[in-house]
Amino acid sequence: MEYVLRTTKLTKIFNGKDCVSDVNINIKKGEIYGLLGPNGAGKTTIMRMITNLIKPTAGEIEILGEKLTNESYEVFKRIGAIIEYPVFYDKLTARENLELHLEYLGYYDKSAIDKALKLVELEDTGSKKVKDFSLGMKQRLGIARAISTKPEFLILDEPINGLDPVGIRKVRELLKMLSREYGMTILLSSHILSEMEKIADTIGILDNTKLVKEVPVEAIRNANTEYVEIITSDLRKACYVLSNDLGISNFKLLDDDCIRIYDLNLSQNQISKALILSGVNIESILRKKSSLEDYFIKTLEEDAKNA
Repeated sequence: MEYVLRTTKLTKIFNGKDCVSDVNINIKKGEIYGLLGPNGAGKTTIMRMITNLIKPTAGEIEILGEKLTNESYEVFKRIGAIIEYPVFYDKLTARENLELHLEYLGYYDKSAIDKALKLVELEDTGSKKVKDFSLGMKQRLGIARAISTKPEFLILDEPINGLDPVGIRKVRELLKMLSREYGMTILLSSHILSEMEKIADTIGILDNTKLVKEVPVEAIRNANTEYVEIITSDLRKACYVLSNDLGISNFKLLDDDCIRIYDLNLSQNQISKALILSGVNIESILRKKSSLEDYFIKTLEEDAKNA
């Protein structure tokens, strides 16, 4: 199996504090890999080490078959990246920004600018200055800059942060197309778990500076648990009915108004009928499947117990 990125015991310590600890990431060629974790878990620090912006305290990084050293330069011509918020020359146009970027990299195929702008739907911005772009347009221009040199490996730190639903969908479709049609391998981070579930092939879950799980998204989907979710203001009475009248023991309380029932021997109609007859006020009752968000939270809870 061919890997585009492999890290071995990757570690970064700032001022005596662990920011990344013994992280082993394995990203296969052509896949979209999602890096998940709470704020401060180490996502951006890992990406900064991968792109050689900061040096690891310990461990190794191998990209496209080459181990990174202080003399690694050529391999970065095969990589595109946005780390944190993309910065541009605001008084220049999208095209002028990309022209400067390619000049800086010594990449002289000017047709790449037209292709990149078209891919991100910015080909008609003309003489409009970047300072007048919306946040979504700037995010897409950042992606255009990252892909303008046709990289084999694309690294994107929070590429959909702050975008509206339309902007998120456009970025999602673009990244899936780059992976599917151009064969790009993509590493991205995001706080929007529902979006990561739609786009990623594999996820790595970071917690307390460590990679606690690396798993294919398809395996999460296949293992998803079905449940009935009840929203009610009569939580105590509902629990009594479920336990004593219906004999259901496998349920869980979430927040102050939510119950999830994992024992599905009784139908949703039977459960709702019993609750209503007992005078329980039901705001909603729905049959659902557990999501990536559920899996993520469960993984963090298990990691906390084992800490």
